[in-house]
Amino acid sequence: MRSLLLMIFLLCSALSFGKVRTIHVFVALCDNLNQGIVPVPKAIGNGQDPKNNLYWGAGYGVKTFFNRKTKDWQLVRAIPSKDPYILERLLFKHVSKDVYMLADAYDGARIKQSIEHFLKSSNGQMPLQIAQKNMTLDFGGGADLLAYVGHDGLMDFSVDVSYKESVANPKNVIILACYSKSYFSPEIKKAKAIPVLWTTHLMAPEAYTLKAAIDGWIRNESGKQIDERAAQSYHKYQKCGIRGARNLFTTGF
Repeated sequence: MRSLLLMIFLLCSALSFGKVRTIHVFVALCDNLNQGIVPVPKAIGNGQDPKNNLYWGAGYGVKTFFNRKTKDWQLVRAIPSKDPYILERLLFKHVSKDVYMLADAYDGARIKQSIEHFLKSSNGQMPLQIAQKNMTLDFGGGADLLAYVGHDGLMDFSVDVSYKESVANPKNVIILACYSKSYFSPEIKKAKAIPVLWTTHLMAPEAYTLKAAIDGWIRNESGKQIDERAAQSYHKYQKCGIRGARNLFTTGF
C-alpha cells in the first residue's frame, strides 16, 4: 500500500512538474492626456508611444525590465495583435521553468478597455491561444496567472463587465495600481478570482515588483510570502523603508 501511494505521488509530481504554466500581463500605458494621473515627464507619459513609456519601454517598464534587466526571462518574440487597442505584444519564457508570459501594451487612451479585458480574463473569459513551436499556449481567460499594471482607472470610471457565475478553476491575479484592493475588490469578487497581490495606497507600478511577485508564484509560495517579496523589491528600488513597503502590499480579501 505504501509503495502504491509513493508511486501515485511521484506520478502526480511528474505531471505537475511537466505542465507549462502561463501568465498574461495587461499593461495600460502611462498617459498624461487621457488618464487621471499626476503628470510625468512628457517623454515617458505618451500613452501612444510604447517605446519610451514609463510602464513599458522605460528603464523599469515591463518590456525593458524583463528583456534586459533580469536574467530569469528571455524574450521569445513580438506577436502582432489583431486588437487595435494593443500597441505591442511580447512573449517571454522563463529561462529555467516551463512558464511563459504574454505582455500586452495597451494604448493609454484605452485604459478602460485594458481593465475590462483583464477583469473578463480573470473570470475565465476571452481565452487566447498562441502557437509556440509544437505547443499551444493558453492566455487571456486560459492563463494561470493574470496581472494588471498601470493607473487605477477605477478611480475615474466604472467598468461594464458581465461575469460568469461559475468558474471551474479560479484565476490568480496581481493588480499593481494605486489603492487597487479598495477599488478592484468588488470586481475581483464577481470574477471569482484569487487576489495574490494588490495594494493599499499610492504606488509606482513598475516591473521589479511584478517580477518579484511572479518569482514567488512560480515557486508556489503563499500569498504572504509573495507579499513579502513584493515589499522587499519595492523598498530596494524606491528606498521607501521596508515598513512602508510592507504596509503598501497585501494579499487576499
